Amino acid sequence: MAVIGWIVGGVVVIGGIWFVVAYNGLVTLRNQIENAWSQIDVQLKRRFDLVPNLMETVKGYMKHEKETFKMVTEARAAVTKAQGFAKTAEAENILSGALKSLFAVSEAYPELKANQNFLVLQEELSGIESKIAFTRQFYNDSVLQYNNRIQVLPDSIIAGMFGFTKKEYFGVPEAEKQNVKVQF
Repeated sequence: MAVIGWIVGGVVVIGGIWFVVAYNGLVTLRNQIENAWSQIDVQLKRRFDLVPNLMETVKGYMKHEKETFKMVTEARAAVTKAQGFAKTAEAENILSGALKSLFAVSEAYPELKANQNFLVLQEELSGIESKIAFTRQFYNDSVLQYNNRIQVLPDSIIAGMFGFTKKEYFGVPEAEKQNVKVQF
């Protein structure tokens, strides 16, 4: 009888330890995802703040490129209005495309390309874009790890009990997956 008591007690202790470890692991991963999104937000804010400086530098050289300015300005405004993960990601992807267009148009202005302010801003923006790409990758890696944990046994039991739900990946819009067309 004592042996059965020890076995039952051992199973309860092991089950309790598993429960605590699994729950804490899921909470840690959820928090890691929130932190990763926050890091993306930090980099996007840095880019957002840099855009007006870049635009002012470029305006003096490209007075007749109003459509490009309009596209960048509208994309930046859309970022400020975006609510939630999906809308923010979509707006940021549109701003990325608009900035690519701005730099493509700048190729037609040799004096702009030689302007020190423009070069510094372009380099800073390029660095921010690299950091954004890195933080997006880290976010997606965190989402993958979290989504795997909440969907596999035995952690899926605890995930279901406590309402851990699947998270969305940071995706790239179809338009940005197309080949870049270069025309001369």
